[in-house]
Amino acid sequence: MIPVTPQGRRDFIAANTRLQRPPHVAEIELHLADEITPIWKLTEEALEEIGLPPPFWAFAWAGGQALARYLIDNPEVVAGKRAIDFAAGSGIVGIAAMKAGARDVLCADIDLYCEAAVALNGAANGVTCAFTAADLLDAPAPAWADLILAGDICYEKPLAERVLAWLAAARAAGAMVLIGDPGRSYFPRTGLIKLAEYQVPTTQELEDMAVKRTAVWAMPEGAA
Repeated sequence: MIPVTPQGRRDFIAANTRLQRPPHVAEIELHLADEITPIWKLTEEALEEIGLPPPFWAFAWAGGQALARYLIDNPEVVAGKRAIDFAAGSGIVGIAAMKAGARDVLCADIDLYCEAAVALNGAANGVTCAFTAADLLDAPAPAWADLILAGDICYEKPLAERVLAWLAAARAAGAMVLIGDPGRSYFPRTGLIKLAEYQVPTTQELEDMAVKRTAVWAMPEGAA
């Protein structure tokens, strides 16, 4: 039976992952899947059969790791700011923002399991991030947001186009926009400013190589 309550989802995550430190952001602990955790062994068909969406929250993706690394190494970028971690997944980016001194962070993801993951992972790191399951793309970005953070958003063309347009509008309205991306297929090749580049360890179970060259990009003024 698939958990339908917030506590049930937290219990499910705790039972099917283990606390680990992502290789590129060792300052943070997350409940992650690996080859010795139950959820790692479930196929996509099995997940669908039990009604569980793909567990993006159970992995530390390269773009998110890079963005988290950048914030921890450059706390002045986020200190005192109100930030949104868009498509938050595990919450790694939002947690890094809080650890780097953000005033507050809203993690946004339409998967309710991400709410449970963000709560568990925030507690493991001594920080608290707010959460929303609303699809933020249905309206302009909240006016209060000083900074919008987005990792690994360009793996699917229609979604990438929609997200990038939303981010450009937010940038035009005054929010700073940072994107972490390991060269996904639908990442734009022009129009962004590279801030940093990293070699991020990952797993060939998820990616096409064991280490992904991953960059952090800023959306410039006038991007819309």
